[in-house]
Amino acid sequence: MSRTSPQGHHRDTGPSRRRLLKTVGGLAAGLGAGGFATALTSGTAGAAPASFTHPGMLHNAGDINRAKVRVAAGTDPWLSGWKRLIANGRAQSTWTPRPVATVIRGGDGQNYGQLFPDIAAAYQNALRWRVGGTEANAACAAKILNAWSSTLATVTGSADRFLAAGIYGWQFANAAELMRDYDGFDLARFQEMMVNVFYPLNNQFLNDHNGACITNYWANWDLCNVASVLAIGILTDDAAKYDQAVSYFKSGAGNGSMAHAVPYLYTDSDGYALGQWQESGRDQGHTMMGMGQMGAICEMAWNQGEDLYSYDGRRFMKAAQYVAKYNLGNDVPYTTYSWGTGQNCAYSEQSVISAASRGQVRPVWAQLHFHYNRRLYLDDKYISAMYYSIAPEGGGGDYGTTSGGYDQLGFGTLMYAK
Repeated sequence: MSRTSPQGHHRDTGPSRRRLLKTVGGLAAGLGAGGFATALTSGTAGAAPASFTHPGMLHNAGDINRAKVRVAAGTDPWLSGWKRLIANGRAQSTWTPRPVATVIRGGDGQNYGQLFPDIAAAYQNALRWRVGGTEANAACAAKILNAWSSTLATVTGSADRFLAAGIYGWQFANAAELMRDYDGFDLARFQEMMVNVFYPLNNQFLNDHNGACITNYWANWDLCNVASVLAIGILTDDAAKYDQAVSYFKSGAGNGSMAHAVPYLYTDSDGYALGQWQESGRDQGHTMMGMGQMGAICEMAWNQGEDLYSYDGRRFMKAAQYVAKYNLGNDVPYTTYSWGTGQNCAYSEQSVISAASRGQVRPVWAQLHFHYNRRLYLDDKYISAMYYSIAPEGGGGDYGTTSGGYDQLGFGTLMYAK
C-alpha cells in the first residue's frame, strides 16, 4: 500500500459536473418550493444561497416525501427503518421534556443527560409527524422544543461545554427545522435561544480553541461547532453564519478543517483511495463519530446547494472508506501522527492506528453510502459494506444510554435510502 498525492485515486469518477447540476435542476423543478434553492457548487465561502431552502438541513422535502410514500407502500428498506423509529422509546408522543435553565457538561453538577434525550425525542417525534402524519407526535415535538426555548439560558461546565454547544446545537436546530412550519411551535423564540445560548460558544471555540494550542483539540470538537454554526445559519436564514461555517470547513486553522481532519492519503492494493482520519490513532469510537459530524455538515450544505462532500478531491469519501475498511476488520496503512498539546503545544504522537472500540456500531453510514453510491454512482466498497453490516439504522437510544449513543440523530435507512 502506498502513499499518494493529495489528489488520491478514484476507482470510479462518477457523473460529470454538468450531469450532476442538470440532475439537481430537475430535482428542484420536481420539488417546487421545497426543492433545492440553488445549483450545487463547490466554490469558496461567500456561497450562501440567495434564499435558504426549508426544510434544508439533514432532510429536504424530497427526502421526506420519499420516506412518506415508501413507508405508506410498505416498501423496504424504508419500512424497516420506520419500524426502528417507531419502536424507539424517545419517538413516543408521551415523552415528557425535562428542561433546565443551565446545562452543565464537564466538572461538578453535570446535568446534560437531561438535554440529549430530549433532543432525540424532539427529532424522532418530528420525523414521525413528517413521515407518518401523526398530529400527536407533532404536538410532542413542539412541546419539547418550546419547553427548552422558554427555559434554557446557559450552557456551561469544563471545556466540555464546547462539545455540548456544538453537538446539541446542530441537533437541536435540525429538530426545529423539521417543525418550523408547525403552528404550535414557537420558532422565533427557539431561534433566539440558538443565537444567544449556543452560537456564542460555537464562535468562541472556533476562534480561540479555549486558549489552547491550535492542534490540542480533536477534529470532532471543531466539527460539531462548525455543524452548529451552519445549522443555526440555516435555521435563522443568516448568510454570515452559513459562510463562517463553510469557510472553516474548507480552510480553518484547527483539526476540523478538511486538510487537518484527513492528513494523509493512500491508495490500497485494490485501487481504492483512502484517507487517514485525524483521530484514527486515538480510538475508533471517536473516529466514527467524526464520520457523523462531518457527514452532517456535508448533508446540510448539500441541501443548501453547496457540495462539500466533493471538496478537495472527495477527501471526505477517502476518509470514510479508510475508517470503514479498518472497522470491517481489514488492515489499512497508517502514518505516525504528531501534534502539539495543551497551551504550550507540547509534542505528542501516535505511531499506530488504535484498535480501541474497533467495529463499534454508529448510525453514520447510510447517509454516506446513499450519497456517494446512489447520488453520485461511485464505487464505495467499504462504506457500502459497513452500512449493510448494521442496517437498518436506528437513532438516539438504540446505541447505549450514554451521550456517545446520542452523538448522531440517526435513522439514515428511513431518510436516505434511494
